[in-house]
Amino acid sequence: MAKVIVYPPTSMILSDLVERMGHKALVVSESVRKLATANDIQSPPLNVTPEEPKKGLRYAAVDVPSGVRGRMALIGPLIEEAEAAIVVEDPGWLTGCAGCNRTNELVRLLIRTKGVPLLDLAYPTDDAEARVFVQKIKTFLEALK
Repeated sequence: MAKVIVYPPTSMILSDLVERMGHKALVVSESVRKLATANDIQSPPLNVTPEEPKKGLRYAAVDVPSGVRGRMALIGPLIEEAEAAIVVEDPGWLTGCAGCNRTNELVRLLIRTKGVPLLDLAYPTDDAEARVFVQKIKTFLEALK
């Protein structure tokens, strides 16, 4: 079983496919769940501890927008943990609230420079492309076993 980071981070369909193929999907929603259910939250509406902003500084300089650092506090540790990656280019609305383009560029760079097996795909635009898309993901995940 490999730990596979799924990017864009809000793609529940991709994470479900990774899980069905017997691997662990590394997704931001799981990191957020851990924060939201932790007992040590000191500022409940924000769901952060004083340590969270410091984590983001490990991946992005102090002069980048705070939203990038905040996102990287969640995504950075997932990249470090990842043993493989699936990255979908131009997913449109799938990027959701993590749609900060600077964060997306930084995440893609960090994943690529890590040197783990990487499947880089274009987002499908019709049924035929979607079938090929899923088959490529399936073949990639089977090769990780």
